[in-house]
Amino acid sequence: MPAPKVLFVTSNRIGDCVISSGVIREIGRQLPGAEITVACGRPPAPLFRAAPGVVEVIAWDKRPMAGHWFDLWGRARGTRWDLVIDVRGSALAWALSAKRRVVYSRKLETGRRKVETATAMMGATEPLHPEIFLDDRARAEAAAVIDPQLAGGAGPGPILALAPIAHQPGKSWPADRWGQLVERLKKEPGFEGWRFMPVGGPGDRPPATPALEAAGPRGIDFVGKGDILASAAAIDRAALFVGNDSGLMHVSAAAGRPTLGLFGPTEWWLYGPWGPRTRTVASNETRGHFAPIEDLTVDHVFDAVMALRDAYSPT
Repeated sequence: MPAPKVLFVTSNRIGDCVISSGVIREIGRQLPGAEITVACGRPPAPLFRAAPGVVEVIAWDKRPMAGHWFDLWGRARGTRWDLVIDVRGSALAWALSAKRRVVYSRKLETGRRKVETATAMMGATEPLHPEIFLDDRARAEAAAVIDPQLAGGAGPGPILALAPIAHQPGKSWPADRWGQLVERLKKEPGFEGWRFMPVGGPGDRPPATPALEAAGPRGIDFVGKGDILASAAAIDRAALFVGNDSGLMHVSAAAGRPTLGLFGPTEWWLYGPWGPRTRTVASNETRGHFAPIEDLTVDHVFDAVMALRDAYSPT
């Protein structure tokens, strides 16, 4: 009997792809042995290359006039799908031949966390915990950057990963404060011997520069060093993670790293990192109220990082 064929249409954003990544395991539970095709944006595509059951990843680039949807339809229309899952809520699922369709609807938005929304959409009985599917290639790419820097003077101490970036307006804590934070942490006995590793994509160099400069010889530069799965493997080497509300924050939480997410005028109660070793700090910590992320002080973040270290540090 042929294996069930499943099309999983997820986001063009890294964070949203991570949040819904638990769907992969649920497909395997509902349709054992399924051959899964994942369709997503190009930046998050590497997240799925080693996911269980995935036989193909279709990466798209957004095009004017919704051209990417027509491209995806052209790639998928020749298959008789046993299941089509669309977390984007588009019309694509209804334009394809499928025995069953699971399509996101705004009716699922009831004030729950986004992971819980994905769980409800799939009809799962237990939360669909996000997961990072690392492979040997990603681990090797991370090691090729980190290990020479450790040997070259950064030293073997625990690593604090930092993500001073966010690609949406209002989500980025000012770059100079990341430098101030690192300077404060370097002076703390609890961070003696620790290394500071900014992580980001090729365009994230400017906001990461103050943190790297403040770290000096204790810095590890993982900005623009690989794709998102290589960045995930680098974060997996860290003892703690601190970052803006971004895809990397969700990557860290899904990888099981103790994670602190920084929030400004966004819904931390919905989009905060998921998992038992995660925390948030916000410029306004009253649910339903917002303030500019610039209102988040270095003192506030420093205290939150120290609390994260005290709770979860291995040393």
